[in-house]
Amino acid sequence: MEFWLDLNEEQTELRDWVHGFAESVIRPAAAEWDEREETPWPVLQEAAKIGLYGFEFLINTWSDSTGLSLPVANEELFWGDGGIGMALSGTALAVAAIYGSGTPDQLVEWVPQCFGDEADPKVGAFCSTEPEAGSDVAAMRTRAVYDEAKDEWVLNGQKAYATNGGIANVHVVTASVDPALGSRGQAAFVVPPGTPGLVGTKKLKKLGLRASHTADVFLDDVRVPGSCLLGGKEALEERLARARAGQRSSKQASMRTFELSRPAVGAQALGIARAAYEYALEYAQNRVQFGRPIVENQAIAFALADMRMEIDAARLLVWRAAWMGRNDRPFTAGEGSMSKLKAGEVAVAVTEKAVQILGGAGYLREHPVERMFRDAKIYTIFEGTSEIQRLVISRAITGKQIR
Repeated sequence: MEFWLDLNEEQTELRDWVHGFAESVIRPAAAEWDEREETPWPVLQEAAKIGLYGFEFLINTWSDSTGLSLPVANEELFWGDGGIGMALSGTALAVAAIYGSGTPDQLVEWVPQCFGDEADPKVGAFCSTEPEAGSDVAAMRTRAVYDEAKDEWVLNGQKAYATNGGIANVHVVTASVDPALGSRGQAAFVVPPGTPGLVGTKKLKKLGLRASHTADVFLDDVRVPGSCLLGGKEALEERLARARAGQRSSKQASMRTFELSRPAVGAQALGIARAAYEYALEYAQNRVQFGRPIVENQAIAFALADMRMEIDAARLLVWRAAWMGRNDRPFTAGEGSMSKLKAGEVAVAVTEKAVQILGGAGYLREHPVERMFRDAKIYTIFEGTSEIQRLVISRAITGKQIR
């Protein structure tokens, strides 16, 4: 599959369709749900009704052989609003975990349950980060012990900062089955709806993405059937045996999920950045100071030029990584991390500059750039901090175990 920068007819229609929903449904609701700090269930239901939220939409975007449909759709959703965009796309993290580690049968069984249906939409949660194991995934303390007599796995531990944690219909939880092996001794498990022992805290109060539910999750003797081990027990035993023998094995569950999702996450940051840039550009064209629009001042015009240049550069990295991932091209220079790193840092810089261009008005909630500025910051932190992305890239290009 060759890499093209021109979107085909299907991708163009997808972009315009998602943009229309973002413009007519998401943007008018953005300030309200940011203020309420609640999951915007009515918006999820509207998206489900038109097929924008659900299993089929995700499969259709993922099945695009160019890899571009998902980042294109994400950019438009988050152009609408970061918080509502995350409420709509947070379930994809759980789906990515099932897709990355599960069997085809597990994919068919569990992914639709992550979404529910248009009459009763649901959400899914991927639970990986812990209080003492954020960037240091190998320090994970959540344990999974196999009860052979009952063919059940017993999960105990605590997860932190889980998107949709506690309110999800389906939780995907990573846990250590052999702590001595570090990250190579971990596996991912589906926790079915209503399973006793899984409890989420109340919604955490956040700087940004306030319409998206984030909570800690506690697992107290959570028992799940053996069939809920993603990939199956035979594959797990083979992987553990290779690790114990010092042989090379596939990467552990959390990292596989992050690798699949990094370009898509970068596209989310792009959407927020582009929205802030467009708002600042329009404001600068209409705001008059000293007898002329402020856009005619070199300082403002140059700032806008830099904002546009950085957004376009980040998009090229995101599209390249998405295409490479979809076409099984190895990230020999950390291209997936490059895309997320660049897009996240561009989003922070562009939204901050948008606030600056608006001046005092940019600091007020009357204008959306204040909210966009708050929403952007998380993109240098979650799914691998900027520092971790640089570590991944530096290890890839040097071949050294940089610490």
